[in-house]
Amino acid sequence: MGHQAYAHKIICGRRDSFHTLRTLHGISGFPKRCESVHDVWEVGHSSTSISGATGYAVGRDLGGRSNKVVAIIGDGSMTGGIAYEALNHAGHLNRDLVVVLNDNEMSIAENVGALSGFLSRTSSSEFVHKIKREAELFLKDAKAGMGHHVLKLARRAEESFKGLFTPAMLFQAFGFEYIGPIDGHDLPLLTETLERVKKLNNAVLVHVLTTKGKGYKPAEDNPALFHGVGPFEIGTGKVLKGKGGAASYTAIFGNTLARLADDDERVVAITAAMPDGTGLTSFAKQHPERFFDVGIAEQHGVTFAAGLAAEGKKPVFAVYSTFLQRAYDQVMHDVCLQNLPVIFALDRGGVVGNDGPTHHGVFDLSYLRHLPNLTLMAPKDENELQHMLKTAINHSGPVALRYPRGNGYGVPLEQELKSLPIGTAELIREGSDGVILALGSMVMPAFEAAEALAGEGINLTVVNARFVKPLDQELILSLVQRFGRLVTVEENALQGGFGTAVLELLEQQGVNGVPVLRLGYPDQYIEQGEQHELRAIYGLDAAGITSALRRFIKLDATGAFPAGP
Repeated sequence: MGHQAYAHKIICGRRDSFHTLRTLHGISGFPKRCESVHDVWEVGHSSTSISGATGYAVGRDLGGRSNKVVAIIGDGSMTGGIAYEALNHAGHLNRDLVVVLNDNEMSIAENVGALSGFLSRTSSSEFVHKIKREAELFLKDAKAGMGHHVLKLARRAEESFKGLFTPAMLFQAFGFEYIGPIDGHDLPLLTETLERVKKLNNAVLVHVLTTKGKGYKPAEDNPALFHGVGPFEIGTGKVLKGKGGAASYTAIFGNTLARLADDDERVVAITAAMPDGTGLTSFAKQHPERFFDVGIAEQHGVTFAAGLAAEGKKPVFAVYSTFLQRAYDQVMHDVCLQNLPVIFALDRGGVVGNDGPTHHGVFDLSYLRHLPNLTLMAPKDENELQHMLKTAINHSGPVALRYPRGNGYGVPLEQELKSLPIGTAELIREGSDGVILALGSMVMPAFEAAEALAGEGINLTVVNARFVKPLDQELILSLVQRFGRLVTVEENALQGGFGTAVLELLEQQGVNGVPVLRLGYPDQYIEQGEQHELRAIYGLDAAGITSALRRFIKLDATGAFPAGP
């Protein structure tokens, strides 16, 4: 991950612009190749550094150069399978490559899994220290009485025995020379170690032990809270709360899932190292035996969920939209192909704000809707979210439920959860000058736009589409035939998204001559910035939708379509 790059940015030429970190048109919160020659790899999703570094090392050798290549990876990122694929390949190649494992026993939340426990079995334990001291005394006494070969054998035996109690055995099996563990906060020792490593020309792994938040006690005491930047009092570490208001979609999801689990023992919750970020903390406390954190391993998480579903459970994999991309093949092959009732709760659908292009969830509608057997839906508000979750639990096949980052609208939450008929849209405003089909987070802005245009004499029908797959074909076709103009609005890339699905429907049904305007994100990566700033830039707030609709309805006499926002 790249959250650790802030000091690097200050050192490498961005001190004077550091105050613009993670703001619109400011410097990125992650390493970014176009930002500096010192940012050689972009890391917004974890576990990729060893693979990238191996490519750099081989490319260096093929080019006849002799520079060092160093990959830095956290122990949290080592829970991702790609890290081991890279270790396996790099160890086999045995090129001049240094991997620094920054081991602070944390990713975002506390690390989980057998590997985490193995890494924590360091030589800092008293038992291993005792063995090591005895071995050193033995070797010291043996110098006078042993031959050279026996002494060498004794030293090898000591190192082999020590390897049984440290991670050395694992990394040596991958073909790496293992050095450590060493105290990463002992700068003279760290410097001396790296100076020695510079002289080696094979694959080396340096295991460095650190404390997350070192030097700032509030962060040391609560490292998960201080994982990302945020407003807090420096003196006390007290986090400064934002403005109050409605509960977040994430919180509503977590609370609703815990309620559903109370009544249905089949419900199981899964997260990939993000129990807090996905709203599953309360579920984990209420139903610990049905909560599973798989580490930063989305591929495994999806297939694990498929196995649970095959065993008759109702697994709900809560994951950020951008991170499900890492498990696309598993969604296709292990879930949808087998038509298993796995529920993907896609948090952060749409733009997410200051994390920028690595984290925006603007591709999920496109990469999911073409998969057979999958039902894909998005709620217009937090009340509909809880009903959609109930719908997903009751459905017999795979479901993806997509909702945005941030707070809801503060609408009343109905206590009785109900299932929605699959593939049915909701007519929320009637007009006569055209139809707006809006999805998820775009329904309310589209409704506001229609209300604003009503004052100008433009009267539009607004539909809460609810489902991307299956579409409510009957309602859409009837409205198009009645009103003759159609606008789709989605917080997703236009390529292959909701609007494209509607165009495909019209083509399949032989509906011709209907002017269609699709509003969404263009064919580019969306920059960082506050959500409201980005939606305004791309015309996906109420004002932007109003403007686009006005131009669309007032076509000139030639029928030419207006330019987009």
